[in-house]
Amino acid sequence: MGPMQIPADAYYGAQTARAVENFPISNLRFPRSFIRALGLIKKHAALTNQELGGLKPPVADAIVRAAQEVAEGKWDDQFVLDIFQTGSGTSTNMNANEVIANRAIELLGGKRGEKLVHPNDHVNRASRATTSSPPRFTSPRLTRWRPV
Repeated sequence: MGPMQIPADAYYGAQTARAVENFPISNLRFPRSFIRALGLIKKHAALTNQELGGLKPPVADAIVRAAQEVAEGKWDDQFVLDIFQTGSGTSTNMNANEVIANRAIELLGGKRGEKLVHPNDHVNRASRATTSSPPRFTSPRLTRWRPV
């Protein structure tokens, strides 16, 4: 896949940067309500994974805090993907995973890009793109969205 240039102030990572390059379709971004929903899904997935023993408390707690910040709108500028992309929502799911992982790393005292919290192994634990991005991505529904 090769190296990617990521802006120094970015919380997203290489997967999101690749998707930005691969899907420059409409310049429309996801609305606040959608990003909020993603944050809440990731927050409650981390709480569930912690309860089931799949995430240890320090990592789970950091993911929960970072995901709550996403839900509250603190990181909306880090959701840089076009709403039109592949059908499964993998790129959008990875955008959320990368933002939440990098913010959680900071909350744990690390630096963005370190893998104290991994986007797939921790944030996306026991999940997949279609869990976070259900069939609301269908074209008829997207055509009703209006740019803000």
